[in-house]
Amino acid sequence: MTGAPKAAIRVEELAKDYRMGDNVVHALAGVSFEIKYGELVAVMGPSGSGKSTLMNIVGGLDRPSSGRYFCNDENVGAMDEGALARFRNRTIGFVFQQFNLLPRLQAWENVELPLVYAESPPAERKEKAHELLARVGLADRADHRPTQLSGGQQQRVAIARALACDPTILLADEPTGALDTATGEDVLGLFNELNRSGLTILMVTHDEEVAAFARRVMRFRDGALISDEAVRQAA
Repeated sequence: MTGAPKAAIRVEELAKDYRMGDNVVHALAGVSFEIKYGELVAVMGPSGSGKSTLMNIVGGLDRPSSGRYFCNDENVGAMDEGALARFRNRTIGFVFQQFNLLPRLQAWENVELPLVYAESPPAERKEKAHELLARVGLADRADHRPTQLSGGQQQRVAIARALACDPTILLADEPTGALDTATGEDVLGLFNELNRSGLTILMVTHDEEVAAFARRVMRFRDGALISDEAVRQAA
């Protein structure tokens, strides 16, 4: 049977166990859900709830102990290491709390890094990096290094970098955690704009005010998905 994938993300009885000495920690305990294309989802839960483990698996940074994870109807768990690296580069965009920009590189050079790994021609990747910086409102900061930018500007560079390979899914781990309230709201506004353009976004947060920007909130505790509800309609 052919056709467009039915869901951006589908997990079936996903479990992840870690052995700590004689003890086994069940970081994820048989979680199942689907995320449709174009959703903006907040993933919430206390420390140790399993939300970061889930994001690592969805991003292809970790593998489950059991269960299955499909992205665009591809079985990610069945990928070998080479295919998994390509999946991370081409399908997933990552945004982190601490920006993770390289301090010696200019903003546009940070943005083009995923395109370097994808072996895009130099002229094309430079042009795209500048286009993406313009998209996030930083056309006039392309030649600045991270130390010359505010926290909010650094996060916008990081978002532009995450978009470099036209990902299907954007994963954001506490994306406003290092920002003041006003700057954080600006970044969340940018996420809303990207979501309205069709990008699927999963955002880990412990902040209820940040989660209020999402359309759907999934709450985890002790490795289990304890609630999953729509909170507002797309604007």
